[in-house]
Amino acid sequence: MEAHYFEVDLKWLKERKGIISSPDVHFSAADGGRIEVATPPPFPKGMPGIWSPEHLFTAAVSSCLMTTFLAISENFKLEFESFACVAKGKLEQVEGKYLMTEVLLEPELTILKEEDREKALKVLTKSEAACLISNSVKAKVKMNPLIRITGDL
Repeated sequence: MEAHYFEVDLKWLKERKGIISSPDVHFSAADGGRIEVATPPPFPKGMPGIWSPEHLFTAAVSSCLMTTFLAISENFKLEFESFACVAKGKLEQVEGKYLMTEVLLEPELTILKEEDREKALKVLTKSEAACLISNSVKAKVKMNPLIRITGDL
């Protein structure tokens, strides 16, 4: 089987809370907040449009980056306007076993002042290094951050 990717988008809302979504998953408020889980489409009898263990794995890494970032940014007194992260988890077959081999994190941070750019990068880097989920998995975790200044688009 060729490699497959599971994309998860994360957006910080307020305080220490964010929300995850995926362009691969369709969710309705009528579900009452429950998460439906199924085998993903790359596998036999896989079901599209439903959260898979692979999506949740990817979401765990991404959401841990966010929560770690929020704690560290508070300690560093980093002021920011928004935090979002697209995460892509890579599923491959290695030596006859299916593995999540890599998670690419693409955090996008909007800060208020240009002079905080270096501090923001330092906080993101420390957050990646301190993320307990990333440190607990065999998959390689890579980060490609994008730092914007309020008003840049």
